[in-house]
Amino acid sequence: MANLKVKFCGVEFENPTVLASGILGVTASSLKRVVRSGAGGVTTKSIWLEEHKGHENPTMFGTEHYFINAVGLSDAGVKKAGAETFPEYLKDKPAPIIASIVAGSVADFGKLAAEIEKCKPDVIEVNISCPNVEDEFGKPFACVADDAVAVTKVVKKAVGSVPVIVKLSPNVFDIGEIARACADAGADGFCAINTLGPGMVIDIDLRMPILKNKVGGVSGPGIKPLAVKAVYDVYKATGLPIIGTGGVCSGEDAIEMMMAGARLVGMGTMVYYRGAEGFGEVVAEISEWCDKNGVKNIEEIIGVVK
Repeated sequence: MANLKVKFCGVEFENPTVLASGILGVTASSLKRVVRSGAGGVTTKSIWLEEHKGHENPTMFGTEHYFINAVGLSDAGVKKAGAETFPEYLKDKPAPIIASIVAGSVADFGKLAAEIEKCKPDVIEVNISCPNVEDEFGKPFACVADDAVAVTKVVKKAVGSVPVIVKLSPNVFDIGEIARACADAGADGFCAINTLGPGMVIDIDLRMPILKNKVGGVSGPGIKPLAVKAVYDVYKATGLPIIGTGGVCSGEDAIEMMMAGARLVGMGTMVYYRGAEGFGEVVAEISEWCDKNGVKNIEEIIGVVK
């Protein structure tokens, strides 16, 4: 059988599958359940400095082709994460844990990074897809290179040796350019991509949007080709470690993402289609493909597409 272990920013994962942020990652017990189901690692929901209210229901809707959500990054704040989620998870830590953080200002990212480091995550994921409240037009940090650089620098300055990866948005003209700027600012790696959109789905019988927020981020199988291309672009631009996420629902999808340059593969919407047990099934599918194709070590396929 192939060796599926992967080193990511110096952290070893038993296999390349990782729970994406915002999916089942609310409590330590739910995170551990994902690992028991087969995931090589987990990512928390995006954590705010203070409690953050999300959007009103309905917030999610899915079909066989896509999933759309407007949860609104709801979270109880870093104090609760530090008092409950992390201590409980780390008691008998079953796999690496990635702490996803989000903020509305550069200064808050710095404060939050300092607090989250105390929780002892293996990696810090910086979600820069939230709008910058200090920007005149409220553009997301991920859409402006200078803003992405400012957040990267302040987070790197605030933490010690914990690796910092930046979660990039696909809603830009050149994701490689944003990635290069973050890399030059000290980013240790990336997560690509966040959801596409926003999109809208209309209930034609009610003649109104299905989501209470009207619009939401689009994920699921339909966005996979765009996610693969984004990962390819980021890898070619920086060569840094990447968690490739976006539409991955099978072992073949995961392998495709790794061939584009991802070292780890994040899965979120997959849980909607296959349940948490889908992690173990995807790992088995990866292993089976490797055996059929003579791959002894999964790292052999990372970034093979030129």
